[in-house]
Amino acid sequence: MLNLFMNLHALRTFLVIIDTGSLVRASEVLNVTQSTVTARLKALEDDLGQTLLIRNKSGATLTAAGVNLQRYADTIVNLWQQARQHTALPDGMSGICNLACEFDLWPGLGDRFARDLMEQFPDLGVSIWLGSQMDVAKWLSEGKSDVAFTYRSAYPSEHAQIALPDDELVLVSTDQKSPMRFDPGYVYVDAGQAFGRDHAVFYADADTARISFGNATTALDHILGQGGSAYLPWRTVEDAVKEGKLFKLPKAPTFSRPVFMTFNKRLKGESDWFHKALGWLHDGKTRSI
Repeated sequence: MLNLFMNLHALRTFLVIIDTGSLVRASEVLNVTQSTVTARLKALEDDLGQTLLIRNKSGATLTAAGVNLQRYADTIVNLWQQARQHTALPDGMSGICNLACEFDLWPGLGDRFARDLMEQFPDLGVSIWLGSQMDVAKWLSEGKSDVAFTYRSAYPSEHAQIALPDDELVLVSTDQKSPMRFDPGYVYVDAGQAFGRDHAVFYADADTARISFGNATTALDHILGQGGSAYLPWRTVEDAVKEGKLFKLPKAPTFSRPVFMTFNKRLKGESDWFHKALGWLHDGKTRSI
């Protein structure tokens, strides 16, 4: 057990050196002496029989062996933190749902799912990770998350996936009389390859948008603050439309984007909360509760 903790300390130290760029800054972050950082790194290199970092006046750079180790070190440290979280639950807590969610699937889907879990299962903890599609895929493959809401249809072999209702992408504007085409305040929002292709076909004669965003959440904040129009998921703009802050342009075409929930297969046999959550999703209740 002692060797396990020593190796975990060494791996975490290795990762902090990479993040900070030097052994000196790593010692400050970890609140240990520089000699301790050096000793941990040397022990790790001796154990692996490889030089992991090249130290110079400007800091430290990864060797090829260090690059290879970094991916595994991230996974090992993250899994250990998750294992500690599960095995050291506070009194009265029965378990933890590690939920990952793409940024654009949090409003109106991920947030309601998490809230429903906490309301229905007061003894369940929920750990939430928000990120890009690549982040979510990485967290799933590393075992950092048990459940994920994603636009991505591919998933690791130890996971399963169910299709949820598609996102309806609608054209909304802060100006009720905004033109469907040639709006100088139009903001293009990346909603995947299929949307990009269909959008280009329908609006082939329109000018290129001056502003574009990689996610709907930021785009929504922008048009609410600065004015303009954009294609956004209906679940994220429904409240603003009802409040009169945005207007859905009735003659504009709508587009759709597939949504999925990916989950670890072991949850089906271990977690009572997961079975109820699946029921919500199959009944389409998660977006309306």
